[in-house]
Amino acid sequence: MRIDHDPKLDFADVLIRPKRSEAPSRATIILERDYKFLNSGATWRGIPIVASNMDTVGTMAMADALGPKMMTCLHKYHSEVSLVEFFKAEVHRESAIFTLGIKDDEFDKFQTVKSRADFRFVCVDAANGYTKYFVERVQRIRELYPKLTIMAGNVATPEMVQELLISGAADIVKIGIGPGSVCTTRMITGVGYPQLSAIIECADAAHGLRGHVCADGGCRSPGDIVKAFAAGADFVMLGGMLAGHDECEGDWIIRDGQRIGMPFYGMSSQRALDKYAGGRRDYRASEGKEMMVPYKGPVKETLQEITGGIRSACAYVGATRLKDLSKCTTFVICHRGR
Repeated sequence: MRIDHDPKLDFADVLIRPKRSEAPSRATIILERDYKFLNSGATWRGIPIVASNMDTVGTMAMADALGPKMMTCLHKYHSEVSLVEFFKAEVHRESAIFTLGIKDDEFDKFQTVKSRADFRFVCVDAANGYTKYFVERVQRIRELYPKLTIMAGNVATPEMVQELLISGAADIVKIGIGPGSVCTTRMITGVGYPQLSAIIECADAAHGLRGHVCADGGCRSPGDIVKAFAAGADFVMLGGMLAGHDECEGDWIIRDGQRIGMPFYGMSSQRALDKYAGGRRDYRASEGKEMMVPYKGPVKETLQEITGGIRSACAYVGATRLKDLSKCTTFVICHRGR
């Protein structure tokens, strides 16, 4: 046992200090970024917001709403037939991400869909990205499909980011252990890492190797998204902030013929385990919870709040484009508990 005495920070622990500058107009700030991925050799240009692969959020309707400028990680429970049909549409190849876990049947499904329809991005998703089996699965996909751009995670420390990048397997490493609004991993296991510090440390490790990181979890407001980008995240993945919109799927609560809300739950929650895994096994605990989210209407309104917040933040610190935000940022540590 050892203790790391260095302070670690979460989004609520900091604010961004404004700076005197020739502040650009919000309207002129460039949110789109150009990316070149080291291991796949592919390129992409867009606004680096990614809808999470949670089953209520990672829908085909969400991909239609966010694309082509933003990305959507499709959840892994779509049928093979629907995925093939979806990816055969030319418009979806640039901004939709195929998701699979580490089970063999999911790998088989991935190969089947890939053989019948083309897609450029894949997300290898596991709650614990520290296992040897996880790394080997990502490497196997790279061996079979060298031109695929691979997002892999989740991890929260620089050494695992480096392993996934140096092995030539991943292009983007997904960062976050336990910060999600419906994740209870920290409560159940005591394992985790404050998300802001995780992003800062992992981004530093990735950028030194010309890799990228995607901050996954913990963003509850547009300001948190700004802080994630300011900390060095190349992409930010959103779950709860995109829940409850028209483009989501789930058991809507209807009153007087109108949607009023829907349940939103972690993918390791009891509800998800009952729905997709035949219940909770006797050797494990559920590591997610369920909450009700109100109906929010079309997702485009929330996206405007998010992009507007990012533009305003850039203006406050003198960044003319999102890519420069981290270079212009000074974080101020707030007093805890205020």
